[in-house]
Amino acid sequence: MTDVTSRRALLLGAISAGSGLLAACSPRRSVRRPAPSSTTPKATTETATTPAPTTAVAPTTTESGFSKSFNPATTYITPNDRFYRIETTPDIPQIDATTWSLTIDGLVDRPLTLSYADLLAREQVERTITLSCVSNDVGGRLVGNAVWEGVLLADLLREAGVQQGAEQVFTTSVDGWTCGFPVTAALDGRDAMLALRMNGEPLHPNHGYPVRLVVPGLYGYVSATKWLSSIKLATWADEGYWIRFGWSREAPVKTQCRIDLPRAGADLDAGPTFIAGVAWAPHTGVAKVEVRIDDGPWVEAELGDEDIDDAWRLWRLPWTATPGSHLLCARTTDKLGVTQTEEPSPPEPDGAAGYPYRGVTVLA
Repeated sequence: MTDVTSRRALLLGAISAGSGLLAACSPRRSVRRPAPSSTTPKATTETATTPAPTTAVAPTTTESGFSKSFNPATTYITPNDRFYRIETTPDIPQIDATTWSLTIDGLVDRPLTLSYADLLAREQVERTITLSCVSNDVGGRLVGNAVWEGVLLADLLREAGVQQGAEQVFTTSVDGWTCGFPVTAALDGRDAMLALRMNGEPLHPNHGYPVRLVVPGLYGYVSATKWLSSIKLATWADEGYWIRFGWSREAPVKTQCRIDLPRAGADLDAGPTFIAGVAWAPHTGVAKVEVRIDDGPWVEAELGDEDIDDAWRLWRLPWTATPGSHLLCARTTDKLGVTQTEEPSPPEPDGAAGYPYRGVTVLA
C-alpha cells in the first residue's frame, strides 16, 4: 500500500464491512466487561472511556490569587477508568494468568519463557509515564499519565542476550496484534517495561491484563502491546500491524501541549481566571510552556511541581479576562531547548503537530 491509510477511516470501513475491527479512539465508547474471576481484576466502573470534560467551575483561590488545585481541569495522574484506550478487536481477551506465559526469542543467545509468577518474583520498578496515541489531534484527549509497575525490559533482553543483527523488538499480543520498535529504544536507558500494575492496581483486561508493554517516548502503535504474548528480536523485515498500512516505522512522541481551561466554547465572566492545561515531551522532559493571548506576546506559564521527563506536566497562567472574543494559543519547549513546531500536520503518518488554539468569549 503506497498511500498512508487513516487509522480512523480504516477502522470505520472495516466495521461497516463486518470485519470485526474496532477502535476505542472515539469518546465515550463503552465495552461490555466480563464478570470478575479469580484471575481477572475487578473493574472499577462499568465502562471504559477516553477522558471526558468535567464540569467547569471557578477555581477556589488563595490570597496569592492561585487555585488551591494547581490545574482544576486535569489531575496529574489519569484514573484507570478514564485512561484512553485503543483496540483493533471488539473482544477484550480474558486471560488466565496462571496459564499465561511470555516467550523472548528470535535473534537472542538464550531464549526465555516466563510465567506471570516468574515476572512477579523479579525486581519490580515503579515509574510515572505518559502514553499518547498517534491518532491524537493537536489538543486532543488521547493521552494519559499513569504510575506503571513491572519489570524493566532491558534487564530481560540482557539476560536473553541480544544478537548483533537485531534491529527491532517485535512484539505480539494474545489476539495476534503486532508492533515493533528499535532495539536501541529498549537499551538506551529509558524505563521501557513489562507493566503488571497501573496506578496501584493489577492491569484491568481493558488495559492489557496480565502484562503489557510501556515504552516512554514512543507512540503506542509501535510499542504499547497489550495482552503481551511474545517478544521477538528481529530485523525490520517483520512489519507491525500499522506499518503495513503506511504509518511511520519510527514513532517518537512529538512535543505537545493541550489547553484544558477555559473550556472549548465556554462563555466566561470578565475578571481573574486561569488558562491551564498539560504538556508533554516524553523522554526529554518539559522545560517551559508559553501562552499567547490574541496577538500579544508569549508569556511563560507556571509549571506544576511534578517534573519527570517521561511524564506530562501541568501548567497554568493567571489571566484577567477582558470582555470580548479572544484566541488563546500555547506552545511547549523541551529540556533540549526545542520548541514544538507551529506548522500544523495531521496525525498520519507519524503524529499530529502544531499549536493548540482555544477561542473564548468573555462576557461584560
